[in-house]
Amino acid sequence: MFAWPLPKALSAAKPRHCILRVHAQANPRDTDIFATSIREQLSGKDVAIEKMPWISERDVIAFSPYPARDGTYGALLQLDDHGRVVLDTLSVERRGSFLFVFVNGRAITELEIDKRVSDGKIFIPAGLTAADIESMKRDWVLIPPRKKP
Repeated sequence: MFAWPLPKALSAAKPRHCILRVHAQANPRDTDIFATSIREQLSGKDVAIEKMPWISERDVIAFSPYPARDGTYGALLQLDDHGRVVLDTLSVERRGSFLFVFVNGRAITELEIDKRVSDGKIFIPAGLTAADIESMKRDWVLIPPRKKP
């Protein structure tokens, strides 16, 4: 199909430094083709998640990190228009289930979908390392902290 080396237009994609994947909880009866089992961090139970992520690092445009109480970092992620629509759809259609956030190959947090999220923001409360934050800075715009009145 393509002659090697690839044409510049195809090989010039911006390399990503931070890998983000947000997976939805799956039906436990889904086959291995569509779902995989992981151990929940909070309950310790095995849970099925969809293999295909709904949101990735390509959907993030900006972030705001902060130090968490446990010595790790948390962050607020701002999604682009595509990510905002996907998150809104998930929050309506999957209410009562969970989203599982992975950063750089590690399970970071589980988010319960308890209300509609239409602002395109994902809140990661803790679990990020300083290296994760540095990789995010290389890919996304840093949202300046709000000044306290």
